[in-house]
Amino acid sequence: MITRSRFLLLTLLALAGVLTFLKIPLASSQGVTIAASKVDGALPLDDVTAALWDEATAVSIPLSAQIVARPVFPQANVKAVEVRALYNDEQIAFLVTWEDETMDDSAVRVQDFADAVAIQFPLVEGQPFFCMGQQGGNVNIWHWKADWQAGLTARQDVNDIYPDMYVDGYTFADTEAGAAAPVSSYEDINYVPAMAADNLFASASYVSPVEDLIAGSFGSLTSQPAEMQNVLGHGEFADGKWRVIFARDLQSSAAEDAQFENNQVYQLAFAAWDGANEERNGQKSTSQWISLQLGEMAAGSGRAGAAARDGGGADGRQPSANALEGLPYMFVPMAVVFGAAVALAIGLWLFSKLPDPRSDHHE
Repeated sequence: MITRSRFLLLTLLALAGVLTFLKIPLASSQGVTIAASKVDGALPLDDVTAALWDEATAVSIPLSAQIVARPVFPQANVKAVEVRALYNDEQIAFLVTWEDETMDDSAVRVQDFADAVAIQFPLVEGQPFFCMGQQGGNVNIWHWKADWQAGLTARQDVNDIYPDMYVDGYTFADTEAGAAAPVSSYEDINYVPAMAADNLFASASYVSPVEDLIAGSFGSLTSQPAEMQNVLGHGEFADGKWRVIFARDLQSSAAEDAQFENNQVYQLAFAAWDGANEERNGQKSTSQWISLQLGEMAAGSGRAGAAARDGGGADGRQPSANALEGLPYMFVPMAVVFGAAVALAIGLWLFSKLPDPRSDHHE
């Protein structure tokens, strides 16, 4: 016979199963939104102190250590970044600021690591996994590196760290250029396979301190080809803070680039690395997904993610990280929760009608 205690236990287990299956949290909070300010004229692409940045509201984004993928790094240093966003008719720009006790802009030695910060955008509708995306849910990552920023002024090489070292001569024609000689000047391409393969890390010079990447889960991070590296950047360190600018055209011809339009809402996430704390790769601080709003939100025009412009399946629809899209995604969970609440009410009524085993025992 089903007693009251057993019936109550079964009801709670069923309700917990429904909430878990639908991924419905028992508590939630208002999400953070970065409101990009539209301006007339050119954006400040290389001036982190420009007065124009004051027209954008600064939003503090909390970060926490990445503890999902090994090797986990619970002692990551960067706890928050402050973000401002501006855009005009052609471009969008972000100013990301965070506190750092030291400026680490060299990663030549194997024991040295550079400071860095990154912005991540979904390439699908919805929210894929915030750490590097997931299979079927790619993300576009803009990764600014302090050592690349320093390399724009002077290329860093082992010779700079160990000036008295001896190196046997490489066979390149441009002996005066030395290690900075282009691939075309090498007599034997086997000496520079990374440069010949257009590996950006082996470049003699950098066009931008920002690397434009694609990822679709852990271990899938891939740099876009050199001709598709279209994200501009500029960083400065002063008064114990890094201030870094990211900028790119609103629209891109690259198939796997985030696209932006006015009067839309997008998703983005942030990550930061403290080189002095030996942070690199997955050892970093990350944020959850944050909303980015450009202009006024038009009714029914919001997007959950910055999807690739020419992406989508055979039916022309954009890929999605969610199994349900549109109105079903909104109303089906609501209907199920409402039904669960009604079932719970009925269950409580039936519960009151069940015999009490304690009264049976006394009889």
